[in-house]
Amino acid sequence: MSLHERLKHARTRAGFTLDQVSERTSIGQSSISEFEHKRREPSLSQIRRLAQAYGRSVDFFLSDAPMPREIVLWREKPAENGPEIEAKFLRYCQQYHNLERWNDEVEASSLPFESGRSPEHYSYKDARRLAQDVHRILRLGEYPGQSLLRILEEVRGVKIFHLDFAPTGTAASTYSNEIGSAVLLNSANKRWRRNFDLAHELFHLLTWNVFRLETQDSDVVPSEFEEKLANAFASELLMPSAAVGYELDRISKDGNVRVEDLFDVARVFDVSVEALIWRMKTLRLIKEDEQARQLIERAKSMSRIYEDRTDDTPAAFPTRYRSLAIKTLRRGEISLGKFAQYVEMSRREARDYLSYEVEDSDELQIAST
Repeated sequence: MSLHERLKHARTRAGFTLDQVSERTSIGQSSISEFEHKRREPSLSQIRRLAQAYGRSVDFFLSDAPMPREIVLWREKPAENGPEIEAKFLRYCQQYHNLERWNDEVEASSLPFESGRSPEHYSYKDARRLAQDVHRILRLGEYPGQSLLRILEEVRGVKIFHLDFAPTGTAASTYSNEIGSAVLLNSANKRWRRNFDLAHELFHLLTWNVFRLETQDSDVVPSEFEEKLANAFASELLMPSAAVGYELDRISKDGNVRVEDLFDVARVFDVSVEALIWRMKTLRLIKEDEQARQLIERAKSMSRIYEDRTDDTPAAFPTRYRSLAIKTLRRGEISLGKFAQYVEMSRREARDYLSYEVEDSDELQIAST
């Protein structure tokens, strides 16, 4: 794909009109149109301004490499600025991959991917079986919500970013052979909601070659049934049946459980009370859907009193991403300006990372075990 085609692709992928791009870059509409139709060549400074507007790197436009497939799967796409957020997510993924390459620390996503399956025959039983396999392989323990994000990020090579999509939007995922697996979560959501979203997106990553293998369309919307499979997977993964049974037995009195006590159980698994109630329905501890809905409504009315747990606003970038960026800067493999751009801070703040004096450390030889 030529420079001109890449410019048009980036603009349309970001959902911008020529007028909107002109306002953001101070480049005339006619000039932008001429760039895209190969009537004029943009200058490097113009490419930089366009790259910033589209959430792309300059290298993306100057590259001769084939265009990667850019499929971003949304659980709920933000109603406002959705294409911009999507473009930023893809840029973060590429930057993360660049940092890995520059540090010779490329991490392949070591996940139990599904393959050779037919999407038409994929069932709830398959989704629950996959969740059990993931639980065992990742060694998530009885309360997976407390460790899932850390294990996926630090051990299994999944790139996980957080952005604020308020007032709408939940989560997204993307996968490619070059970048690997990546998830975008809504930092405006509560942590226990993000946990479920993360598990939900993990299902889409693990079954990418089942449901996404043949598609070439970048604007992919999962079917309602696939979303239900992802919910079943997330529920099974985050709330193992034996652990749920144990916690409910612990709080029950003569086989009865008070609604307010469900908040304690949900806190143990770090999920919402709504997710816990639907899990109880799946385990047939609640008989009817209508009964589950009534319990959820009662719990919502009590949440202001009993939903008493601390929350945090996560950083946009994973800890490993920032660590790689700092190492790249201090080794002189990235400019101060590019480092500031990658971690989204001012050049003055970025300069502090160069001002610290540390002794050069010799390599440590590790004895074989």
